[in-house]
Amino acid sequence: MGKDVIIALDFESKEKALSFLDQFAGEPKKPFVKIGMELYYAAGPDIVREIKARGHQIFLDLKLHDIPNTVKKAMSVLSGLDVDMLNLHAAGTKAMMEAALEGVTRPDGSRPLVIAVTQLTSTSQERMEGDLLIREPIDQVVLHYAQCARDAGLDGVVCSPLEAGKVHGACGETFLTVTPGVRFADGDVGDQVRVTTPEKAREIGSDYIVVGRPVTQAADPAAAYRRCVAEFVG
Repeated sequence: MGKDVIIALDFESKEKALSFLDQFAGEPKKPFVKIGMELYYAAGPDIVREIKARGHQIFLDLKLHDIPNTVKKAMSVLSGLDVDMLNLHAAGTKAMMEAALEGVTRPDGSRPLVIAVTQLTSTSQERMEGDLLIREPIDQVVLHYAQCARDAGLDGVVCSPLEAGKVHGACGETFLTVTPGVRFADGDVGDQVRVTTPEKAREIGSDYIVVGRPVTQAADPAAAYRRCVAEFVG
């Protein structure tokens, strides 16, 4: 599976999201996009169907985390949206991740990619220890969560690009790493803590990078997207 750039559609309305995507009408390849909680809760499942109908691959980023049976039922519903990637929190345990796979797998055996969030890129060692009472080094926690996700049968994890190479080392090269926290070298890191550039993410081993504000808030989003693809994919 080749590397790709995923644009985070962090908009509060259907109209703003579609207007943004209109700027890519002339691109030879429709960008892979991420629909997160903000847009999904504002516009509902219809926004997923409409963007899919435009020819975009979709990562539906809802980060499910609940008891196994609830997640299984939710994944069964989401599997009907024909998205390409779904995620949940690895902290929900292997039992929850296994239930999610059961729920998302269609009668014909097909399903979207399912990945697990390890630790958010806004989480630092200090926050993890102080707020979550997790004392181990953050990279060890990420690797443990990744191994649990692999053992549960998931396709990969969401992690910091700084941890992508270690995840591949622990879980194999085909185990996917989807990495937010990517900024251009001359850009603002915002509220992210563990960040790097598209070029460095490629070198470290990210399979997909998720880029939001550096593209969505750029003066020329299509140009910013092309720059990101050039730096990450080559």
